[in-house]
Amino acid sequence: MWHFKSLGEFHESTGAPPPENPMLSLLRCTEKCPMGGSSYTSDFYMIAFKKMKAGVMHYGKTRYDHSAGGSMYFTKPRQVIGMGNLELEDDGFSIYIHEDYLNGHDLHNEIKQYHYFDYEINEALHLSPSEEQIIWELYRKIETEYYNNQDEYSKEIILGHISSILKYSQRFYKRQFINRTEMSGKMVSKFNNILAAYFESGLLNEHGLPTVKYMADQLHVSPGYLSDLLKQETGKTAIELIHIFLISEAKNLLKGADNTVAEIANTLGFENLPYFSRLFKKEVGMSPVQYKKQSLN
Repeated sequence: MWHFKSLGEFHESTGAPPPENPMLSLLRCTEKCPMGGSSYTSDFYMIAFKKMKAGVMHYGKTRYDHSAGGSMYFTKPRQVIGMGNLELEDDGFSIYIHEDYLNGHDLHNEIKQYHYFDYEINEALHLSPSEEQIIWELYRKIETEYYNNQDEYSKEIILGHISSILKYSQRFYKRQFINRTEMSGKMVSKFNNILAAYFESGLLNEHGLPTVKYMADQLHVSPGYLSDLLKQETGKTAIELIHIFLISEAKNLLKGADNTVAEIANTLGFENLPYFSRLFKKEVGMSPVQYKKQSLN
């Protein structure tokens, strides 16, 4: 598998002209987009907009053939990516940002907060016509700055527009979460049903606390997408909802006189008793020992 450390190497492999900036490149695709058929990894981020008509695109473990309308895709350094003979219905673009280009800039930390760089390809952002227009306006501002004579202000201006694209994408994803929730029902209900089944089947005793990855696999989504969707629906992340469910079960068990707090913690998959006690106090407002005494009295 190819690994590209520089944008120059990447451009050469795809037959594209050398980038104007060794740390930042813009590629436009109109109709044909021959980005190479082999999978690769790299040291740069990709922000792309495409209306795919044919060809195959994949990153991570997921293949994606085509979708109606325009979609945005986001990948990060050292993620496995592949694109094969893409044909587009309309104009598209890709922005490639070497991770070192962000050093010393606020975007270095900001970009890591956008979970959609970890989403699978089938969780791409599908834009409405008005949203497409906003993204294209920002891209064209970047393009204008990029192909003019770059000076001391160019990097700050370009990264400012890229930051705006990322913020708008976060907003548009929230809209997409709401639309998909209305069509497919509440994810939190499905999430809680899987948690209940996990608890009732005795998997807690065998495997301990369910992980976010386990829950995401059961729901056929990526962990980042699951947490962001649940956050949109409930204000809580996936791990927070797992903890809330388990603390609810703990409260029920603590009302019995037979089991100790340590035994209950172990039953619920907590190997670390102090961790269980801290989590319980955070959610309930008192320690499990205090709660048990109060319940028995």
